[in-house]
Amino acid sequence: MRILRLSKDKREIDNILNRPPFEESTLALIRDIILKVKEGGDSALLSFVQRFDSPLVSSLTVSEEDVKSAYEKASKEFTRAIDRAMRNIQRFHKACFRNLKETILNFPDGTKLASLIRPIERVGIYIPGGKAPYPSTLLMTAIPAQVAGVREIILCSPPRANGEIHPLILVTANELGIRRIFRAGGAQAIAAMSFGTETIPKVDKIVGPGGAIVAGAKREVFGYVSIEGITGPSEVLILADEKANPTFIASDLLAQAEHDPLAWSVLITLSSKLAEAVNREINALLPSMGRREIIEQSLEERGFVIIADSLESAIDFVNDFAPEHLEIMMENGEEIVQFIRNAGAIFVGEYSPTAIGDYIAGPSHTLPTGGTARFFSPLSVEDFLKRTSLISYTPQRLKRDGEPAMRLAESEGLLAHSHSISKRLEALEEDERSRA
Repeated sequence: MRILRLSKDKREIDNILNRPPFEESTLALIRDIILKVKEGGDSALLSFVQRFDSPLVSSLTVSEEDVKSAYEKASKEFTRAIDRAMRNIQRFHKACFRNLKETILNFPDGTKLASLIRPIERVGIYIPGGKAPYPSTLLMTAIPAQVAGVREIILCSPPRANGEIHPLILVTANELGIRRIFRAGGAQAIAAMSFGTETIPKVDKIVGPGGAIVAGAKREVFGYVSIEGITGPSEVLILADEKANPTFIASDLLAQAEHDPLAWSVLITLSSKLAEAVNREINALLPSMGRREIIEQSLEERGFVIIADSLESAIDFVNDFAPEHLEIMMENGEEIVQFIRNAGAIFVGEYSPTAIGDYIAGPSHTLPTGGTARFFSPLSVEDFLKRTSLISYTPQRLKRDGEPAMRLAESEGLLAHSHSISKRLEALEEDERSRA
């Protein structure tokens, strides 16, 4: 990994901080796919699935027999691990849900103002199926939706070359109680969930990660449906002092790099000695890695060790980088957290690797990337809830607020708005006169 000086290598540091969320060169292809699926429905969708995923696919819908067959290919150890992860994730999100409250203001005259909380009706989850299956992502996206009370969840995942969705994804979906599963990936799946086809229902929100095609497609359909964000390549930033374990740091950087050649793996420290030790550990561990080629490409392009002159400047870099995953391996790590303004998830201490959060800790691992932690949050139950305002005025309250509301409407030239209030005030005056 390249070693940079925070105070000297300004151009390289700026390039790291200004990383784009995803490449935009494929948007023309994405728009063409979305339009054709929107207009052509199942026929267009199936043709794209056969073209991009597998020519063996004849049905978009996954059957009960397909799910039963998947269980024969999954080990008991896998289903036990899924059960443990489900319990941990459910516990965390149920605790978050209990802390969400509706706001209700009751006035003495009977007027009521409120902010009501309701779940989204139907959610579509996209789970990639390219280089590897991601059952953990299905857990991390479906469980918050279920805890929030989403009525219906559908799942789209691209089939493999044999025409089938990976059995571990199907087993996980079944354990979660998700029954509507469809063989479709890429922009075509996003389009199908956004507009609906004869087979796939239109959803209200789409969540789940993907490559540039999926990210671009989600951006294109935003407005027709809601999305949780536009995610780019995964990333980890490790803030460590000279006492941190270089083997742990190297292992976590390698773990991040094996995701994708475009993944970001960055260490920032004040210690040149630690920087060199981590590089030595990476070189020692790399030959034993199963996805060595991907890791090498990722570290060559987007792997950096940055040496800062002060803790203050290191923390400033962290907040500017706004990492998806931030690991703090410092003696006073808990104290450092209070200075972190921008991060998707923070892992404190040497025994809190990003990987434990990826799979089993509880908070969702669907996190903002590309610096969007400055304004986006981790996926949570709140993403599957919507607020509805309630306004219930009494005649007395309308008499008090009606005149200023009319003046505001008239100042904007909206005379019909003013008229709708004045007619009610006139009716109240007439009613009062008739009673006198």
